[in-house]
Amino acid sequence: GINNHHNELRWSDENPHATVESNFQHRFSINVWCGMINNQLLGPIVLDGRLTADIYLQFLQNRLTDLLDDVPLDIRHNMYFQLDGGPAHFSNIVRNYLDNHFPRRWIGRGGPQNWPPRSPDLTPLDYCLWGWLKSLVYATKVQTREELLDRIVNSAAVIRNDQRALQRATRAFQKRASKCIEVGGGIFENILH
Repeated sequence: GINNHHNELRWSDENPHATVESNFQHRFSINVWCGMINNQLLGPIVLDGRLTADIYLQFLQNRLTDLLDDVPLDIRHNMYFQLDGGPAHFSNIVRNYLDNHFPRRWIGRGGPQNWPPRSPDLTPLDYCLWGWLKSLVYATKVQTREELLDRIVNSAAVIRNDQRALQRATRAFQKRASKCIEVGGGIFENILH
């Protein structure tokens, strides 16, 4: 897998004054949803406009249902749905929907299963997928919103086809959870290897 590169620094003996353009991803605003079940990547799904509770609820009711059609029933009935604490995810209508469709099996702010705060290093989407996807999408500067959408779809296809990396990412979860417990919920990525 690929690590989350949010705070990555690069040290080099060559040209210490060189800069790496890194904020050109903010030229266009696109909300993208992806999910992982075992070593299967779901999505990407583009959620148009500013992400609101109504838009997210529509996604859950329509698009997520379609995505899960190919997932075997025994997995669907036992899987947990995890989300972050974004305002749209925390709304009453979304939490009510999740309570009805994933009873006691969803993880998030205000849900039946709490997620450790400030722990993105515990979810494969954060410690693997998003950094990997961004590194592919933004390998070169994106010129248009349409080009960005194409790159997201094509990059997700590349990732989806790398089954070994997806397996490593999902298998790493248990080790990461154990390390998180070992350090009392603190930073543990430096002791993983």
